[in-house]
Amino acid sequence: MAVLHSTLTCPDCGQVSVETMPENACQYFYECKGCKSLLRPLSGDCCVFCSYGDTPCPPVQESRAKGNAGGCCGQDGD
Repeated sequence: MAVLHSTLTCPDCGQVSVETMPENACQYFYECKGCKSLLRPLSGDCCVFCSYGDTPCPPVQESRAKGNAGGCCGQDGD
């Protein structure tokens, strides 16, 4: 069973926020509740949770549980 909450930390202001992740999709944008910066995934990451969260998104969690390196949002880890 996937963990559905992740603690996001804004790289601009350090604001910390616990957010609920979608179970079967990536979240490409997140507006910081502190400074209102619009966060986007870093290069090589599929979503803001994989870039700025303490827990990767559920599709990545599931892929890793199956022994795959990638697997998020149609990526196969190649």
